[in-house]
Amino acid sequence: MAQNLYSPRVRLGNWNEDIYLEEELMKDFLEKREKGQLLIQRNRRLKENLLRPMQLSISEDGYVHCGDKVMLVNSDYPETEAHLVLGGDLSLCMTPDEIQAHLSDELEVPCGLSAAQTKIPVGRNTFIILRNAMGQVLRYGQNFCLAITGGFEGKMANAKVIINHCHTNRGLAAHRHLFLSTYFGKEAEVAAHTHLDSHRVEKPRNHWMLVTGNPRKDLSTMLDLPKPPAEDSRALEQATKALEQAVDPGVQ
Repeated sequence: MAQNLYSPRVRLGNWNEDIYLEEELMKDFLEKREKGQLLIQRNRRLKENLLRPMQLSISEDGYVHCGDKVMLVNSDYPETEAHLVLGGDLSLCMTPDEIQAHLSDELEVPCGLSAAQTKIPVGRNTFIILRNAMGQVLRYGQNFCLAITGGFEGKMANAKVIINHCHTNRGLAAHRHLFLSTYFGKEAEVAAHTHLDSHRVEKPRNHWMLVTGNPRKDLSTMLDLPKPPAEDSRALEQATKALEQAVDPGVQ
């Protein structure tokens, strides 16, 4: 570490002392750079790990299994004041403390959570479902843990579910109208709070999907699958085709 080694008794010009100090500082800098200890190097490694592309588990039977790698996605839904909220599909993400992120190349846990406008599986939004029996199907009502990579039967893969906090029994919610300025930019607040409508049913901000990978190589997640046409669209297509056949029987 560079420091002033010269006392007032040493008869050395200030200009020469400054040169020696600069040389010591440069040696210190080069040594840290060689060992990868510079703050910018640590920061880069942490960001590379959190943004590293991940491969989600592929659900062949429609179930989510313990040990699967999934994303938690709060699907887009219409809002009355759309300009005041963070729109689109929001994925649950790990959010490191911004100061610690500049000082360390490792993610310190526990850390914060947020919801970001992304559907691409990376290190910060990919979680592993953990229970005692790995590989078994995860059932509705069962407790489980979400690990960093980073009863009622039903197929939960890519279907909307409610995720409750074990100790408070409150639902995981994405508050699209409350913004966070995170290490990665503008994102939405995530909290444990159940939002009920007039029928005592959870609102869309409490709806999450355990998103799995897509078996097609050109698509990364099941969210990327093209959505089937709506019932009205299919009915319109059938009516149009029937009309065309009535006018011209040769139309297939």
